[in-house]
Amino acid sequence: MSPVFPTVREVLGLVPVRHGAPRLVAGDAGLDRPVRWVHVTEVPDIATLLGGGELVLTTGIGLPADDAGLRAFVGDLADVGVSGLVVELGRRYVGGVPRVMAAAAERRGLPLVELRRATPFVRITEAVHALIVDAQLTELRATEEIHQRFTELSVEGAEPAEVLRQAAELAGCPVVLENLSRQVLAYDPAGENAELLLDGWEQHSRRIRPAGRTAYDPDSGWLVTTVGARGQDWGRLLLRWPAAEAAPPTRLTILIERAASTLALGRLIRRDAEGLERQIHRTLLTALIDHSRPVDEVALRAKALGVTLDRRHLVGVVVRHRSDDPAGDAGPDGHDDPGAARRRDPEAVGPEAGPARLRDLAEAVGQAVREAKLTALTSAVDDHAVGALLALPDPAAEERALAAFAAALRRVRLDAAPARPPAPRPARPTDGAGRAAGTGGVRPVDGTGRGGATGGVRPVDVPARPAVVVAAGSGVSSLREARRSLVEARQIAEAARRDPRDLPCFRLPHVGLAGLLHLLRDEPRLQTFVERELGPLLAYDAQHPREQLLGTLRAYLEQGRNKSAGAVAAHLSRPAFYERLARIGRILDADLDSVDQCLSLHVALLALDAVRTP
Repeated sequence: MSPVFPTVREVLGLVPVRHGAPRLVAGDAGLDRPVRWVHVTEVPDIATLLGGGELVLTTGIGLPADDAGLRAFVGDLADVGVSGLVVELGRRYVGGVPRVMAAAAERRGLPLVELRRATPFVRITEAVHALIVDAQLTELRATEEIHQRFTELSVEGAEPAEVLRQAAELAGCPVVLENLSRQVLAYDPAGENAELLLDGWEQHSRRIRPAGRTAYDPDSGWLVTTVGARGQDWGRLLLRWPAAEAAPPTRLTILIERAASTLALGRLIRRDAEGLERQIHRTLLTALIDHSRPVDEVALRAKALGVTLDRRHLVGVVVRHRSDDPAGDAGPDGHDDPGAARRRDPEAVGPEAGPARLRDLAEAVGQAVREAKLTALTSAVDDHAVGALLALPDPAAEERALAAFAAALRRVRLDAAPARPPAPRPARPTDGAGRAAGTGGVRPVDGTGRGGATGGVRPVDVPARPAVVVAAGSGVSSLREARRSLVEARQIAEAARRDPRDLPCFRLPHVGLAGLLHLLRDEPRLQTFVERELGPLLAYDAQHPREQLLGTLRAYLEQGRNKSAGAVAAHLSRPAFYERLARIGRILDADLDSVDQCLSLHVALLALDAVRTP
């Protein structure tokens, strides 16, 4: 019975009832029963006409005269679930109701009340029914507000945290959203202690077993509904009702079902985006990096999600693609191939390619964490990188955990790659005799040292680099220091993007000068140095977009000033490469044979990469 109705105790406090000098004779344990209606009767077999929840008023003139009949009358009323029995004294019973009636009512827990003064029953029925109608009108208004509020949230595409905040505000009770593994995805304590609410949540939740898709579990005091749509359930929404002796009002059932529908609709709208668990991971990682939430709250929410961060050795890890351009994706061998994405799917380099590639990388990182049997928060941390905060038992496990994660990530990415041979690259320019230009008639060698392929297909003759970089920051012992480890990992990953080495995991000592320049990328003096060294060349490239001499200079410097290797890396014939170098020298007024000047230009290039990094 819904508590929207007044209780027997409240009815006894009404003025028309108090006028009759009421006295409770038996059944005080049932005073909090709700009164759905008031019914006046003078016949003993009225129970068959009742539906439960009625407060029965009688003078007793038609009740049985024998004890067995009175016991049967009280038993029948209790069986149909009436709220209470009120007997007016003076017509049938003068000094009080019979003892056998009081004993039967006490035994069945049925409130039995004597009215020791004559009272018009119509005034009692009018007062109680007015109270019921007023309560129902209040309930109706509350229900209308619930529908309006959650309709607005559905239209706005509100996040789960906002949906739960609104539900807790309307209900005045704590609300928890969990997945099917009993891990907390979101919650709102409604002003109560969140730590006490979520302490040992999984074990507590598994003891909550409502009978039905939406039902109240009186043993635990939680109102529960299943969250899902189209036959795919993915969680439960729980609302704690403090009055364990009575079921929650109807409006709370409506509220929790509307909230669950809003959550399910939001998930359907975002079905092509990351999962809800990943959204919570992203919220917590972002909160650590941006200081947008207290670390104690982050720790509590992470623990409820199954990731314990307290008293753990924490290591920030960032994984990102070397190329920001989705067209520069990995080939089937897991290495950088600038045209792989376009060859596999011409539409894969459209506006959605970048987010899709980031989601794939985030899924790969999450799967690698699971395969390595590690505990971590994982999510995208910007438009190009995925972060993970590893929670390890002690510092001694750091290197082993990073190695296991890097190996698992490589396996995951290779398993996901399409099983096809590497696509051929454009043929190298040839001279008139059909020989590769700039090679002096000597066939280039492939990565195995054997002669390269012929037939117009140029073999890969420069070392392939992994398409992604795995970087880790310094381990820390406190969640308050986790931001430093995550930021350091992101800086290392940015600095290592052009590093030719195939390291399982880059750490701060590996990135050297590039790492230092990345740390200083916001320094105005560094930016001034870049403009002074490379400004004229950047201006020239802006006016001649087809030439892009900066790439030629980069190839030359990255090959250690070896012009032949630089020409190969730039996919140019040696004469064309030499001519471009001469033009670069004139534009920059620099001697590209000078070690000092080339060193300065190389540092400026590395600084330019750092400055351009978001």
